[in-house]
Amino acid sequence: MRRAMAPGFAPYPAIKRLLDTFLAAVALITLCPWFALIALLVRLDSPGPALFRQRRVGRNGELFVLFKFRTMRLGTPDLPTDAMVRQSISPVTRMGRVLRRTSLDELPQLANILRGEMSIVGPRPALPTQEFVNESRRAVGVDTLRPGITGWAQVSGRDALSDVEKVACDRYYYENLSLLLDAKIVIRTVAAVFSGRGNR
Repeated sequence: MRRAMAPGFAPYPAIKRLLDTFLAAVALITLCPWFALIALLVRLDSPGPALFRQRRVGRNGELFVLFKFRTMRLGTPDLPTDAMVRQSISPVTRMGRVLRRTSLDELPQLANILRGEMSIVGPRPALPTQEFVNESRRAVGVDTLRPGITGWAQVSGRDALSDVEKVACDRYYYENLSLLLDAKIVIRTVAAVFSGRGNR
């Protein structure tokens, strides 16, 4: 059952969208030279395009194309990272390891934010094949949120969490959505990046 909106809850999503758009636009303009450098290094490190495009499940279950800097070799199975770890699949390139450890591979998703498909903070967009995650999110209302570059699950364990735990984190975020919580998640994300606790 979806929770009733508490007084004062409704205006924040609109404010959140304005903040997302402004911050993403400023970041894209500021980081343009770094985008070009990273793209060049990705191309030099292994054959294939600099950008990786993948269909993900977005707000209200709608599919969209997510952008990332490519961190894996061409021909890699279209599986979640934790599933590849369990199957001992290690397709990450040398440059990819650096990008994933620092989360720089996520920067192209700033374009997804400007397109209205994502937010800076929100539940990470799942693959269409992650049926349990998508169905569980829909059951508790999480699917009404825009997916984020980072989220409560990402600062609470990332790939170490089970799908059940990830959905529980997503539900907590949905039920406690606020500027304060978003700020807390961003701060913890930055701290994780600088401490080296990035993606696998």
